[in-house]
Amino acid sequence: MGSEAVSLDDKYALEQGQVFLTAIQALVRLPMMQRRRDIGEGLNTAGFISGYRGSPLGGLDQQLWRAEPFLKEHHIHFEPGINEDLAATAVWGSQQNELAGDSKYDGVYAMWYGKGPGVDRCGDVFRHGNMAGSSTHGGVLLLAGDDHGAKSSTTAAQCEFAFMDAMMPVLSPAGVQEFLDLGIYGWALSRFSGAWVGFKVIGETAESTASCSIDPNRVQVRYPSPEEFEMPPGGLNIRWPDDRFQQEDRLHRHKIYAALAFARANNLNKVIFGSKKPRFGIITAGKSYLDVRQALDDLGITEELACELGITLLKIGMVWPLEKEIVRQFA
Repeated sequence: MGSEAVSLDDKYALEQGQVFLTAIQALVRLPMMQRRRDIGEGLNTAGFISGYRGSPLGGLDQQLWRAEPFLKEHHIHFEPGINEDLAATAVWGSQQNELAGDSKYDGVYAMWYGKGPGVDRCGDVFRHGNMAGSSTHGGVLLLAGDDHGAKSSTTAAQCEFAFMDAMMPVLSPAGVQEFLDLGIYGWALSRFSGAWVGFKVIGETAESTASCSIDPNRVQVRYPSPEEFEMPPGGLNIRWPDDRFQQEDRLHRHKIYAALAFARANNLNKVIFGSKKPRFGIITAGKSYLDVRQALDDLGITEELACELGITLLKIGMVWPLEKEIVRQFA
């Protein structure tokens, strides 16, 4: 659907109702929602966006340029990269905003975008940026446009393995509404865990349109208590000076477990419907969740009938690291 579906003049204003958005328009709105949330919490933050175009995120930069007056109003700077890794390096720099102590912002939250091969070429920056960490009031969200069938790519692409190799948590939204919801959770997860966060985007979701709630406070983030996760001395965010071995130690011993605690606290992985006498368990992630729901609808299986038949459904929002407690309880 073209940009005429949502007029920039009246739909990028921050209403709190339901509006029709394309997935790309949702991603443009997302950083503005984060700014509004931070202001509500007494934080003066700014946003930074950089990346390199490519299907299924090929139109993102065009929509960002169109929304430039609204982005500026919300202290968000968009600077498209010459290539993916220079864009990622700029994102890494945005997380160093607080280190010098002379910034006018409390933090800078950043968004990177690129397609699957672009994720591959950014391995060096992603690894080192993730080890160094996100800033306390910043956070990094990495939008990875996956082309599973090589529809418009030189190779079939799947981002999870690259993010796993760099030890970054990965979120997998099911639809347009979750571009907004999981995006907000993603920046909060990055701030809490100190990790950069991968965000999987595929053509089926990026090219869709839906009626979405755009209330900036729709998502209620809950940070794990000290009983749920014991934060190490000095925290998990970027600092200077910082030895590479200390960075690696934090990543392996603390950051991944902080991400798991955050997923549990915010119910990122949840049982959609259960049965008192479960016989069949279906685990879904991302777009496949909507496919399963559609298949059940096509078979005439309502939630009530599914429970009667013993069918249970678990929806995974953070696909890596996989939170074992919810999976064990489900199984």
